[in-house]
Amino acid sequence: METVFNVVQILISLTIVLVILSQVKEGGGGLFGSGQASGRTRRGLEKTLFQFTIVLAAVFLVVSIISVRVI
Repeated sequence: METVFNVVQILISLTIVLVILSQVKEGGGGLFGSGQASGRTRRGLEKTLFQFTIVLAAVFLVVSIISVRVI
């Protein structure tokens, strides 16, 4: 059972990394920051990726807690 939780956590973490890397903004931003500090709303695919990231992080947290409780 421990192996199942470890594999699930690895898969979720890799998916989180891929989703976050796909959200890199244009215009000199992304990994190193940008000079633009204005707020804006997310729309379309960007909003979907943002919400998917939050869901994946929550699922990862729940799986981690369950993993600690079961083992």
